[in-house]
Amino acid sequence: MISATSRAALRASTQAVSGGVKAGKTPATVSKSLVIDKIKIKKIPNGIPRASTSLPGIAQIRFAHTDLAVPDFSAYRRDSVQKSTSKSTGGDDRKSFTYMMVGAGAVGGAYAAKSLVTHFVSSMSASADVLAMAKIEIKLSDIPEGKSVTFKWRGKPLFIRHRTAEEISTERAVPLSELRDPQSDDQRVSKPSWLVVIGVCTHLGCVPIANAGDFGGYYCPCHGSHYDASGRIRKGPAPLNLEVPEHTFPDDGTLIVG
Repeated sequence: MISATSRAALRASTQAVSGGVKAGKTPATVSKSLVIDKIKIKKIPNGIPRASTSLPGIAQIRFAHTDLAVPDFSAYRRDSVQKSTSKSTGGDDRKSFTYMMVGAGAVGGAYAAKSLVTHFVSSMSASADVLAMAKIEIKLSDIPEGKSVTFKWRGKPLFIRHRTAEEISTERAVPLSELRDPQSDDQRVSKPSWLVVIGVCTHLGCVPIANAGDFGGYYCPCHGSHYDASGRIRKGPAPLNLEVPEHTFPDDGTLIVG
């Protein structure tokens, strides 16, 4: 055993190892003055001291490097935070900038969303050729009085009838109590001389024949529906009058349907 003085301070070559594990091969040794506590120093036959430790004792010895320079990040810091001990005064400015950027992004996003929705809705609207068929212009001078002419409009037959004064007076004298689908003649025409109806029977969608039937208007030979000169159902299985489409008269000689 060595003396207490030798136990307090010992100049030796040492390395850091975990407790209970044999030290590996040391690439280099460092000579330091160590203060070793709770370590038993034993003499081996060749006279070199050996340090051993128990589980509660020191597990490893570390050496602190004091020659490393601390990096200087002053060039990357804002002027308001150069001093670590001073209070930052640039927080409000950074908040204003953040709010401005968020607001600008929100406005840009709103305009982008509006444009996207507009293009999407436009793609669902009718094309130019469909819009061209939406309206039809008819020259009324080509239709003689007392005759009915058929046109094609939106894939359906369109009946344009130039009524005589006798037909007008006859249809206006019909009592509404006699009608299955009560409508006066004034409700079905914009001008008394012109009747505009869609030529599709309201029973099963057949196309009636103009200037035929028991009432001198239209007759559907498929199931025997009779319409008068105002397009109202008077006899047969059809439940409703012939449909009157939206139409206008820009002048005395022109009719626009649609």
